[in-house]
Amino acid sequence: MQQDMIVILDLGSKENTRVAREIRELGVYTEIHPHDITAEQLAALPNVKGIILNGGVNRVVDGVAIDASDAVYGAGVPLMAVDHKARKADVSLEAWPEDEVERTMALKRFVFDDCHAIANWNMDNFIADQIELIRQQVGDRKVLLALSGGVDSSVVAALLIRAIGDQLTCVHVNHGLLRKGEPEQVVQVFRDQLGANLIYVDAVDRFLNKLAGVADPEAKRKIIGAEFIRVFEEEARKLDGIQFLGQGTIYPDIVESGTKTAKMVKSHHNVGGLPEDLQFELVEPLKMLFKDEVRACGVALGLPDSMVYRQPFPGPGLGVRCLGAITRDRLEALREADAILRDEFDKAGLRGKVWQYFTVIPDFRSTGVRDNARCFEWPVILRAVNTVDAMTATVEQVAWPVLLKITDRILAEVKGVNRVLYDLSPKPVATIEWE
Repeated sequence: MQQDMIVILDLGSKENTRVAREIRELGVYTEIHPHDITAEQLAALPNVKGIILNGGVNRVVDGVAIDASDAVYGAGVPLMAVDHKARKADVSLEAWPEDEVERTMALKRFVFDDCHAIANWNMDNFIADQIELIRQQVGDRKVLLALSGGVDSSVVAALLIRAIGDQLTCVHVNHGLLRKGEPEQVVQVFRDQLGANLIYVDAVDRFLNKLAGVADPEAKRKIIGAEFIRVFEEEARKLDGIQFLGQGTIYPDIVESGTKTAKMVKSHHNVGGLPEDLQFELVEPLKMLFKDEVRACGVALGLPDSMVYRQPFPGPGLGVRCLGAITRDRLEALREADAILRDEFDKAGLRGKVWQYFTVIPDFRSTGVRDNARCFEWPVILRAVNTVDAMTATVEQVAWPVLLKITDRILAEVKGVNRVLYDLSPKPVATIEWE
């Protein structure tokens, strides 16, 4: 069943994403588009039931107040104008109500009473629609996907497997900087459970040899990113008939890359430096989903919670948590300490309640006593933070008994560690990651 759509036109608002999420929470699909959408572009959107002209502080561009086109005003669907002096809007508000209940009621009146939209936006319908769209796009041809084991790539893989089966080839590159058990979980879930055509590349030695002696964080990031591209390129060139590249692009990636009325938050290069001679057409079935919707999609597709609710993890992985020049023994200690932290947070009921938690091991040692003798070993730093947008973060006040249990286990079970510290620094001034 095709979903009804409410279109949000960006006329300088900072609340486009919030409004889109609120409408989707009502069970109605919505998309954000630029204010100067053309008649052809508007006509190409399926089942548009209403349009919101969402004005705001950025509605004056180069000294001129922007407005929607005649095509929008003549679209023949109800319009709602917010913080924008509309020319012909049937419904106009001075501003979004500050009271949450009033705001929700205003949206409900417009979406259901004025637009007569049907609340049929849900994951089952989304998955069914995407499967049909993927099959139409790909036909009987082949798709290649770099499967990191992260949430986005995992959900894309599961959706593509559902849609096209063995026409999909997944490449999982183990660069040695993943958390404990993650490479094994990718193989177990996708190859053994879902029957994916999975190529597993053990590139641990290759990456760690390249990183040997490199202490600068940015240099480490560049080496890891460039080497991943080279490994992926090598595997891609071994395959015949690949015409599509699957990607885990999600809606915030698109929104954060900037609009005509807002500056770019950060650029998102999901192909990220792939060689120009790899002429792939993109398959991006999640590009209109927010992060929580991606997770809901993963659950609906049957992925395990440990994969769907995987914590944010930097692209270079443990490479930027093993501070300074990476050594294999310190990297292994970091991996083990991180696994203990995650295990004890799970037992304490903190998974899902704390946004992100991890361990860090710096490149220095301190004096301690082990087995009645002096030892000279590393400290482990615990980090646990909460945030909404990752722009600011507060430190989780973990219960003392939980911290003591984690400390006892790390000191007893992790070779080469004689101290455990807790990072109390919020963002700002500190950042969430150490490097």
